[in-house]
Amino acid sequence: MRFHWFILKNIIRRRFRSTFTIVGVAVAVGAVVALVSFSTGFASSFAEMYEGRNIDLVVTKAGVTERITSAIDERLEDTFKSMPNVRDVAPEMLDVVSFPDFDLIGVLALGWRPGAMQFKNLTLLEGKRLDSAGLQVMLGTVLAKNLGKKVGDKLVLYDSGSFEVVGVYRSFAMQENNGLIVPLVQLQRLLDRKKQVTLFDIMTKNPSDKQATEALIKRIESLGKGLSAQTTAAYVQGNTQIRASRAMAWVISTIALVIGAVGVLNTMVMSVAERTQEIGILRAIGWRRVRVVRMILAESLALSMIGALVGTAGALLLNRLLASLPSTSGLITGQIMPGVIVQGFIVALVVGLLGGIFPALHGARLLPTEALRHE
Repeated sequence: MRFHWFILKNIIRRRFRSTFTIVGVAVAVGAVVALVSFSTGFASSFAEMYEGRNIDLVVTKAGVTERITSAIDERLEDTFKSMPNVRDVAPEMLDVVSFPDFDLIGVLALGWRPGAMQFKNLTLLEGKRLDSAGLQVMLGTVLAKNLGKKVGDKLVLYDSGSFEVVGVYRSFAMQENNGLIVPLVQLQRLLDRKKQVTLFDIMTKNPSDKQATEALIKRIESLGKGLSAQTTAAYVQGNTQIRASRAMAWVISTIALVIGAVGVLNTMVMSVAERTQEIGILRAIGWRRVRVVRMILAESLALSMIGALVGTAGALLLNRLLASLPSTSGLITGQIMPGVIVQGFIVALVVGLLGGIFPALHGARLLPTEALRHE
């Protein structure tokens, strides 16, 4: 009998135990793939909101932990525009709104000026862009679908104003597709933050000139207004929500990994104990210790790899399901990056090794005479 068929036979003849072990590994791998995919997709979408528009610097209030709590004087715009290496400046206000009747919570609300540079990379699907500072609103394609709104409909925001839907857009950023855009002055009014903005988006004349960019950052921060100027990459990496989601994903994944490894260890220990005589016979007919180790480790890794396939498939289905639900469609893309799947299989490999190494070494140390006397 060929070596790999021998391993497969050992797995199949203990079907229930193998099945439970595979399920345990699948849960561990599925948790890694799903949770890491969620956090990675959220971070990528957040980065695309700025990098996709060629925004080089983001200016916020220094020391704030949540981006929407940042408050800067809108009149600083002219000061920024007069600085060297500045190509364009656009103020922006951010907030989150909820629509309980539609089970939508944490919808991104953007306050932009009509005609601002942020509109350049939006694909208009219906209607028009904001063309005045009146009670107008544009809806992302996902939000428009979830709300059942189309151009010409009315939408009440903050329970204090009825806005006309003038356009439906598609963005390259997932969060914006589940968001809305209103004139900056209107969002300032609704939030009672007249002449204040959350941040400034700045495009530089020479993005590749790092020295010029660093000089601009220092010049902005030296204004004495309590400002923090960061490159887009630094601003995204420092976002507390992204950092928290990544940390939570890996904490839960680590717990799942430990549970999966314990499950594989239990299965392989019992397997070796039940096959003591079999291992003794194999040793007596000439199998070396290293081959016994290879056999037991191969069984452990086979169970883990099967679990990885099942777990990855489950994570893909879960991802697509959540992406189709109104309450989570704006947070999850429904796609999983190949790199995340690779991470899942690496986790399965580690689980298989951790769960199989001790039983493998124990089985290899059995002396043929002792194993043959075992009942």
